[in-house]
Amino acid sequence: MEIINLSTTNSVLNQFIKEIRSVAIQGDPIRFRRNLERIGEIIAYEISKTMNYEAEEVETPLGKAPVNVINEKIVISTILRAGLPFHQGFLSYFDRAENAFVSAYRKYKDALKFEIFIEYIASPDLTGKTLIITDPMLATGGSLELAHGALLTKGKPDKVYIASVICSQQAVDYLSKHFEGSNVTLWTAAIDPQLNDHSYIVPGLGDAGDLAYGPKL
Repeated sequence: MEIINLSTTNSVLNQFIKEIRSVAIQGDPIRFRRNLERIGEIIAYEISKTMNYEAEEVETPLGKAPVNVINEKIVISTILRAGLPFHQGFLSYFDRAENAFVSAYRKYKDALKFEIFIEYIASPDLTGKTLIITDPMLATGGSLELAHGALLTKGKPDKVYIASVICSQQAVDYLSKHFEGSNVTLWTAAIDPQLNDHSYIVPGLGDAGDLAYGPKL
């Protein structure tokens, strides 16, 4: 698995990462969602540079102009619920893409132990397409692994991009082993060093779903 860590190069992305991390700023849910969306737009743009293109000719009022356009069939998928604004950022740029949605959740046995379950999936046929899985927080990598497996029941894509805002190093190591030798690329805006006892990323940003949509029971 190839790993692209966009934090190794300075860009305007740094500002949006700062704002979603900051306790002084992230408390505004509209701004938090918009920042997730903007990060998605930037990562989508970076991913677009690696795709296949073909030449087309477009007619203007004064003549004809050549332009290279993406010739891949793209499916953007997300893991509910925190992934929705991040997903929208990708859809703003890949606006002709098909879409897929997976519901994955932690079922706690006690305060620290949990299992991950897939409850719902809606997806088009993925056969021969480019699959982008958007999940803003990759803590253990477990939910991403299960979501990927569930999506593969809908067909085999030609290639897979995993897009995340913040990953833990543990998740990166886990997914690198799980996807070893496969045509999967992980794109992330930051890699944080550790998880706490509740398997939250440290320093991370807290619970992205709660910050975007309010606390849950």
